[in-house]
Amino acid sequence: MTHDIMSALIEGLPDAVAHHCLARVPFYYHQNLRLVSRSWRAALCSSELLKVRREIGASEELLCVLAFDPENVWQLYDPCRDHWLTLPVMPSQIRHLARFGVTSVAGKLFVLGGGSDRVDPLTGDHDGIFATSEVWSYDPLYHEWARRANMLVPRAMFACCSIDGKIIVAGGFTSFRKSISKAEIYDPDTDTWRSLPDLLHTHTSVCSGVVIDGKIHVLHKGLSVVQILEDRQQWSVKDFGWLQGPMAVVREELYVLNGGFILKQHKESSQKDNTFLDKLVSSAPEFKSRIGFGMIGLGDDLYVIGGVIGPGPTNQSIKQLRDVDVLSVNSKWPIWRQASPMTRCSGSILGCAVLKI
Repeated sequence: MTHDIMSALIEGLPDAVAHHCLARVPFYYHQNLRLVSRSWRAALCSSELLKVRREIGASEELLCVLAFDPENVWQLYDPCRDHWLTLPVMPSQIRHLARFGVTSVAGKLFVLGGGSDRVDPLTGDHDGIFATSEVWSYDPLYHEWARRANMLVPRAMFACCSIDGKIIVAGGFTSFRKSISKAEIYDPDTDTWRSLPDLLHTHTSVCSGVVIDGKIHVLHKGLSVVQILEDRQQWSVKDFGWLQGPMAVVREELYVLNGGFILKQHKESSQKDNTFLDKLVSSAPEFKSRIGFGMIGLGDDLYVIGGVIGPGPTNQSIKQLRDVDVLSVNSKWPIWRQASPMTRCSGSILGCAVLKI
């Protein structure tokens, strides 16, 4: 066989077979594999690797988390190995970035907008940066951050979701008192933003977004009405009667932590109206005293991450947590278990997302 048919990656194998071999190696081992040779490093950093991983069903889902301490340091959690990795410091000039949007698309983590949560320890003054339009992406193959095209509008505390390989942002605030109805969509292939129709309503409360049934749902804290983007052309308004509290989506189903219980916002297949039923999944009384935690779905599980426990009868100071509690919501008897705690980060969770690679 001639050299152009054989692979420079693994002696005696064609390139296509060698790529399939490397694609099956879990991301956890990639840093060590990069040290083998320049050709292996190039192969592990190529978009071809992601494509092959998807084709052969070797893609992995990793949990990405940013906590209050230390500032601007993200960690990745590998659920198959119960192991945490630490990313390079995000190179934003904004100190203690908070109130941002975070999602993943095209095998990269995207961090969008937000502002500084830094307080001067001597004066107690805030940095004064409430909302920006800057966008950063982290490429796990290259193990580096890159600046992306700015959003069209600076925003904080807004809805941010990925769908069909694009990122959609909507609502939020441009300043502490000014909420906005603007929405826009980002194409990672061209690194460009374009406007979408405005939300039908703005509200002076924190805005968030979830994807259910292939559609973006925008929620406002304290309100039961939801705005839904239909075919990326217009917004509709519906009242599903969803309970208030931290929310997460697991396998297209919405779960909420309310009153010390995890409940599924369940819609029966026979129902044609907008009514959702509250189905009890598990009790969670310990989270009544835990605030600032992150809640997100990963695989078949619901993760509750970090947070703080404030002063109380048995605790006279604020305790920053690294804890990770997991609930398999689709099992016959859902029982809480503990995963490995965060190794570098602790405290209030400022952002979390699932990265598929």
